[in-house]
Amino acid sequence: MASQPLPRRRLFEGFRLRDLRRRLNIPQAGMAQRLGISVSYLSQIENNDRPITDGVLLALAREFPVEAAEINGEDGTAALLRAIDAATDSSVPTDRIDEADIRRGIEQQPLLARRMVALHDAYRRSQEQLRVLDDRFDTGSGDAAPLPWEEVRDWFQAEGNYIDAIDRSAELLADALALEDDNIVRAFEDRLRLWHGVRVIGAQGDGSELSRFDEAARTLALNHALPPESRAFLLAHRLVRYEFANEMRVVIERAGLTAPAARELLSVGLANYAAGALLMPYGRFRAAAYELRHDIDRLRQRFAVSFEQACHRLSTLQRPGAQGLPVFFCRVDMAGNITKRHSATRLQFAALGGACPLWIVHEAVAIPDRILVQLAEMPDGTRYVSMAKGLVKPSGSFARPPRRYAVALGCEEAHAADFVYADALRTGGAATPIGASCRICPRLDCDQRAFPPAGSMIEIDPDRRRAVPYGFR
Repeated sequence: MASQPLPRRRLFEGFRLRDLRRRLNIPQAGMAQRLGISVSYLSQIENNDRPITDGVLLALAREFPVEAAEINGEDGTAALLRAIDAATDSSVPTDRIDEADIRRGIEQQPLLARRMVALHDAYRRSQEQLRVLDDRFDTGSGDAAPLPWEEVRDWFQAEGNYIDAIDRSAELLADALALEDDNIVRAFEDRLRLWHGVRVIGAQGDGSELSRFDEAARTLALNHALPPESRAFLLAHRLVRYEFANEMRVVIERAGLTAPAARELLSVGLANYAAGALLMPYGRFRAAAYELRHDIDRLRQRFAVSFEQACHRLSTLQRPGAQGLPVFFCRVDMAGNITKRHSATRLQFAALGGACPLWIVHEAVAIPDRILVQLAEMPDGTRYVSMAKGLVKPSGSFARPPRRYAVALGCEEAHAADFVYADALRTGGAATPIGASCRICPRLDCDQRAFPPAGSMIEIDPDRRRAVPYGFR
């Protein structure tokens, strides 16, 4: 029997569209232009004088793929958004499908559309598995079981770097404490002392430890050299271990990690997550991020956090129905190792090791306290606006070198209007070609290639000299 078309609905949700436009700080004329309609038509929609048509929904899905779900979160539109993503994925070697054809396909063959989305999801998973196998081959780990830190990293990635129960609890606690810039440290110290019997003292010794908790004495010693934002984070980290102990225990039990060390690492990771969520409550931080166009310096000043903490928090804004800007985030050390990573975009990092040397984050490591920007293009044609900044964390002693690394944050070029760092670039122009890993990068003309991609055939011409001494196919 032929499948029945999806029923047509008259969608009067203009107030949601108006709220979205205002939150993104887009004037009516600008929103109308991006949706391809007149200002008067948009005004009628926002006043609920006219319904939101399929054409407007498609335009919303194209221009604001994350926020479109807020306008209409029902199954039909959710299926449409996922089908559009699958059909327009430039990494799939086939012709793109017109959005109008996608709509007709969902209406006429909904089971076929769901099958297409499922196949696309499987394709993405296979690409991720290829990256993992590539890294294991590169590091010689073979079929060995994942290390504890790998288990935890992969678990956070699978969860979308968002833990709902902990995030919402942190938001409620932040409201209860009435945190403001000038009282955060005092509020945390008072809560620890009055509710949990923990006193905060100055650290003794050579200063090699950032903090030390003495269970018997019920004291938390903090390094005197810590900047205010680090002091606040460590206080929050100790506080959430008491306040959210039950929530974290449930998450750990359900995570299914095999190694005891992995469960201990997850406990620390969840406390880090909760501390960030407490310092930067979800709703207020997400709203501020859009208001400030994801200007990290302004965000860190508003919430009294560090540059890295603000970047990391942006990568966790994945609450269903209220997602933040889809970004990727990573931290790279002086040797090029990626020590933190998460991506809510189509860009996926190699599971182990470093990143493409053409990516600007490597240059940023050597230039501390200066923001570098780059328009980059992956082999699949997807283009990203990225920001990178080198950071130095003083050790507090001449005997120990400071920690040096760079953090990077980026989004797809389609979201450039919401990413202040794109203002320094000519979006739509030439982009730097980058890749995820040399072993899976198919680029033939990269002068920075370290080795040929896995499975390729080496071609050597002794009569031709190039930057890379071989070709491949």
